[in-house]
Amino acid sequence: MDFGEKPSRRSLIPSFLYTRPSKSVYFEQRNPSSSGFMIPAPAEARIEMFSPAYYAACTTGGMLCCGLTHAAVTPIDVVKCNMQIDPAKYKSIGSAFGIVSKEQGLKGFYRGWVPTLLGYSAQGAFKYGLYEYFKKYYSDVAGPEHAAKYKTLIYLAGSASAEFIADIALCPLEAVKVRVQTQPGFARGLADGLPKLVRAEGISGLYRGIVPLWGRQIPYTMMKFATFENTVEAIYKYAIPVPKAECSSALQLGVSFSGGYIAGVFCAAISHPADNLVSFLNNAKGATVADAVSKLGLWGLCTRGLPLRIVMIGTLTGAQWVIYDACKVYFGLPTTGGGSHDPAPK
Repeated sequence: MDFGEKPSRRSLIPSFLYTRPSKSVYFEQRNPSSSGFMIPAPAEARIEMFSPAYYAACTTGGMLCCGLTHAAVTPIDVVKCNMQIDPAKYKSIGSAFGIVSKEQGLKGFYRGWVPTLLGYSAQGAFKYGLYEYFKKYYSDVAGPEHAAKYKTLIYLAGSASAEFIADIALCPLEAVKVRVQTQPGFARGLADGLPKLVRAEGISGLYRGIVPLWGRQIPYTMMKFATFENTVEAIYKYAIPVPKAECSSALQLGVSFSGGYIAGVFCAAISHPADNLVSFLNNAKGATVADAVSKLGLWGLCTRGLPLRIVMIGTLTGAQWVIYDACKVYFGLPTTGGGSHDPAPK
């Protein structure tokens, strides 16, 4: 495609971020000494799309992107959870940061980072790996004549199916994390918090929040993947004057971050009431949805801690897609969105 053939299409990005090679090659040997942002793939990598090795690479990327990013925003998560649990004490974002700092010190902002890291690593591994599997499965079921037409429904169905399973892995560690973060005297972390919670409430106590967790995470993930896929496709279609295959890895990862951040804002808004419920129900034995509504009110249930969560989830989701797609580039695979069979980035 030559840019001169479509004068109505204008570049919204600097031209040095894309090139026009004479031909596209699906896998290519990277030159580590070449200029520009490069993530070299192993020379021997020959991963076939939708093969077991492909899904293993996606699972690895999902584990890294979710575990690392959620652990990194633990201080924000601590403040958010406490604001959700005790709105009378933690009246605003600023006061909540001050109270946690005064009462618990700097280490208080990192309470629960281990169950956060392990829980979201497990969740991310299942979520991203299974999403790629279910997306392919539902596309095959729809057939080539319908897959493009109903692509958004395929994104929604694939992400919902993947998240349903991923949350089963996350739920026990999420329960421990909330207790550790919102009850400073409960436990120091995962090692003592998990057995203490099991002794007090049994194994069922680890899954008491599974239904609200599904209520939070499934709509969240459906919005996350469908919005990301469609946003990335729109960016390549309307904002970049050359095909995705001719874009540098720097540009492709920049598109991944942009699409991820936009998706994260929508994710935070749609899943926030359920997020409040998850924090509330995991905070104390016997807590109910009615108790949460009574204490927070319907308006508070939808808005309490929302600005902080939008910042947290937007940044986190953008970073997740960059890490995930960087792993794909490392393995010699195309980045997500804008055409699942596009050649790998240069």
